[in-house]
Amino acid sequence: MTTTLTLVGAATPDRPPIPPNRLLTCGLIAGPLFVLAFVLEGAFRHGYDSMRHPVSSLALGPGGWQQVVNFLICGILTILFAVGLRRSLRPGPGALVGPLLVGLWGLGLIGAGLFATDPVNGYPTAARGHSWHGSLHDLLSVAAFAGLAVAMFFFGYAFARRRSPVRAVYSVVSGVAFLVLFFLAGTGFEPGSSLVDTAGLWQRLSIVVGWLWVFQLAIRQRRTLRS
Repeated sequence: MTTTLTLVGAATPDRPPIPPNRLLTCGLIAGPLFVLAFVLEGAFRHGYDSMRHPVSSLALGPGGWQQVVNFLICGILTILFAVGLRRSLRPGPGALVGPLLVGLWGLGLIGAGLFATDPVNGYPTAARGHSWHGSLHDLLSVAAFAGLAVAMFFFGYAFARRRSPVRAVYSVVSGVAFLVLFFLAGTGFEPGSSLVDTAGLWQRLSIVVGWLWVFQLAIRQRRTLRS
């Protein structure tokens, strides 16, 4: 007696997509993690002055790998947040362009980690070079800051259209403060500037304003999903 066995291969089911609320949590983590990391690094880095030197300079010199990792991890978290933002926004103004602009901020952070800046305001060396990776770092950083600023203004418009006036005003005010502080920082990082002794402070305030905006956006969207 011959027995014929027929094997039927069962298709492996696709993994379910990550729920939007988990992706939105990345927006709650990225900002505090980024700020805490550069505050601690700056406090214990020999020769580094947080009032004078940019955050990017922490990627140079001994222990620079820590800031590189900070850039990369927080950049990835921001991109994941942007994906969750896209999935969670109901159809309407800002549902597509807004998350893309937030994602640009994340891509800029990754680029800042991959391409080191040149020395600024005497750290880690007095000489200021003009390397290709330093120029690329500056270009990506400006694109990232610009993307986040446009995102703030764009969501201000979108929230106004969605009849959320408080969030609209907060987004626009954040965008204005973000750009003004970024301009002051950029001016201070130029050789011979009168703002050289406070350039690092202005940049940090700009970064904090930006991350606070991302943080509140993540909170808002998580609450929207629960309602």
